[in-house]
Amino acid sequence: MSIILPKKTLSVFSLVMLNVIAIDSLRTLPLSAIYGTSLIFYYLVAAVIFFLPTAFIAAELATGWPERGGIYVWTREAFGKKIGFMTIWLQWFYNICWYPTIMALIAATIAYVVDPNLVNSKIYMLSVILILFWGATLINCFGMRISNILSTLGAIIGTLLPMGFIIILALIWLLKGNPSAIKFTWHDVLPNLSSFQNLTLLTAVLYGLVGMEMSAAHALEVKNPQRDYPRAMMWSTVIILFSMIFGSLAVAIVVPPEKLNIVAGLLEAFRLFFVNFHLEFLMPVIAILMVIGALGGVGAWILSPSKGLLVASEDGSLPQCLSVPGKHGAPVRILLIQGILFTALCSVFVLMPSVSSGFWVLTDITAILSLIVYVLMFSAALVLRIKYPEVKRSFKTPGGKIGLWVFCLMGLGTCIFIILIGFIPPAQISVGNIWIYESILIIGVIVGCVAPWVIGLANSQPKKKRA
Repeated sequence: MSIILPKKTLSVFSLVMLNVIAIDSLRTLPLSAIYGTSLIFYYLVAAVIFFLPTAFIAAELATGWPERGGIYVWTREAFGKKIGFMTIWLQWFYNICWYPTIMALIAATIAYVVDPNLVNSKIYMLSVILILFWGATLINCFGMRISNILSTLGAIIGTLLPMGFIIILALIWLLKGNPSAIKFTWHDVLPNLSSFQNLTLLTAVLYGLVGMEMSAAHALEVKNPQRDYPRAMMWSTVIILFSMIFGSLAVAIVVPPEKLNIVAGLLEAFRLFFVNFHLEFLMPVIAILMVIGALGGVGAWILSPSKGLLVASEDGSLPQCLSVPGKHGAPVRILLIQGILFTALCSVFVLMPSVSSGFWVLTDITAILSLIVYVLMFSAALVLRIKYPEVKRSFKTPGGKIGLWVFCLMGLGTCIFIILIGFIPPAQISVGNIWIYESILIIGVIVGCVAPWVIGLANSQPKKKRA
């Protein structure tokens, strides 16, 4: 079977915008704003022990193996096809768990303009979520060129512009002498770490920084991956950390953490700023920009893990019928299966007592599964440096072999610790019945981890010959 080679369409700017739209999500701002001033501490710690190691390791692996498939190829080369398939499956599956949360933000944004009370209507939320997701799936069936345009527009217009705007509004708010809902003292910056429940939301902070390796799935479409990929990682890191920290602080300044709605909190912050500055007419404009940004993020994540699964199916880890790309090179059949699973998963919103609790449990499942993927990625980086030292890597993790081990072990330790505390319900969010919450969380994680082995076993069974 001949493989369609994609055109070289991605530049450094395109890669940065792809990383920004995939990671720098407006959805994360209310979640991290719940921490108040201590979010500075959490983000800086997360940057040192997770985000920078991820950026360094992903850059090294992407420049050593600049192939279509990204993290699937890295773990396959390190551990074989079965672990490679498990890794890309988990990345694909945890994104299916994530889609309802970002789609919920989009639906809540639209509701806030039309009728804020709709945000508590499960029927409204489900309807809008399903319609928009299937629309984004259809767009991605037309390939990377269209998806890249959507990602770039979403990053600039729908993510960086609203984030920059709310940061400016917060600065003006403080300069005018308006009261702040949070205090900027060393005592408030350093959080109370005596309770594990206060650490649980760190899962969301780390998950807000997940995805730096995602753009490697499009390596064959980068004009010069060995040169351009490390540059893109550097710029992406700076832009994402700056906007995440100061954007979250801007929300926390006007909305007290105890009154913050993790779904509609960003819109509430904009509303309070606009009322104070007599700019209420801008509310629909901001809502539209946020919808564009969120849809851009969904578009970026819908396609990338599916491309990895396409390569896995070409390797024989999935039925061959899934390895047939569409007319524009997109994994259409995998995208359709993804949409069906997403539709089924949205039932979580019906089971949970509120939209916010449903939003959180899906965020928690997603974060735990994503961190398992990073455990495999950091481990693969160590194995590949030992197994294939001769492979040319135009970017190597700073510090040589010692630096590689330090960053990988730091990333591994962080991921394992956060996975463990991720099963503890957060003190700041009501999750309803603890048994239902824990059951959904545990079942979601188990299904995500066991499914690839069941699929692999079924796919490896010898086919019966016709009589």
